[in-house]
Amino acid sequence: MERQGDQAVVATKSRDLPYLKMGSSTLKAELDDGGDFYAEKAKNELRETPEVVEQALKDFKAMLKDEPGLHIADDDEFCWKFLRPCKWYPKNAFEMMKRFYKFKLNNPRYYLNLLPSNEKKVLSSDIVIPLPNRTANGCRLLLVNCGKAWNPKVISTDEIFRSVILSLEAAIAEPRTQIAGIHVILNMTGLTLTHVTHITPSFAASVTDWIQRCLPCRLKGIHIVNQPFIFNMIYQIFKPFLLEKTRKRLHFHGTNRESLLSFVDENVLPVEFGGKYEMPRESIGQGIYDYFCWFEKDFEGNPLPFTYRLLFDIPIGRK
Repeated sequence: MERQGDQAVVATKSRDLPYLKMGSSTLKAELDDGGDFYAEKAKNELRETPEVVEQALKDFKAMLKDEPGLHIADDDEFCWKFLRPCKWYPKNAFEMMKRFYKFKLNNPRYYLNLLPSNEKKVLSSDIVIPLPNRTANGCRLLLVNCGKAWNPKVISTDEIFRSVILSLEAAIAEPRTQIAGIHVILNMTGLTLTHVTHITPSFAASVTDWIQRCLPCRLKGIHIVNQPFIFNMIYQIFKPFLLEKTRKRLHFHGTNRESLLSFVDENVLPVEFGGKYEMPRESIGQGIYDYFCWFEKDFEGNPLPFTYRLLFDIPIGRK
């Protein structure tokens, strides 16, 4: 057990899934299918029926097998991660899978040695916080504190993005999240001009490319809260790269709590944003870092296949 303040990472057996006590709630990875609620949701929203699943898996695995130089796991768990956000259309899922791995290869600054143990600086800083409770619709919530919690002299934008990638990839390993999706809350409290100067067009282009074309995830909403006027400068940097579909998922709430509550249930939203969930009184960062490190071997267990470099003609050892 690792403990700090009113939080603890606890596991009773070596392979039991640990949980993290976060104030009045508990964060725990949920790797089961979630039962009838999620099965019905998958059927209604994703076309997920036994017949569709069987045919899609067959076609998707055939595409994997036929792709020259591509040797990756073709177990059902791997396939579901790409097929579900594409509503079980195998061709769309296959193209997303290729973009996903190509992004990894083309952007080693974000993916090289991406393991929880290497991202302690951000994970322990209260910048990236997976919230413990799901919405009534089953969505996961990720809170990113982009203002006063972030000291750009100590932590770079690349390092924050790496921890966001870790957090979202951990979430989409859950079948329930694959089905229901994720809401991201960007808290801009304390944002200053100093922060803004660290956001570059190249960084914005990379982030939007990953979110819009590569991430196998049902991103249900990106919620900007507590943004000061200078946030408009950041938005103008990102705006040229945003697709219409993404713009529809962007919601600017400011300090309007009722606006945010129209998307996220009050029972799962932290008190500081108008909800009823009581976050820990002390820093939660160390606990989050400890919790992610419990899954270090799981992150290590899906290495990028060597031969996939050849598929995209990317030089070996590129940095």
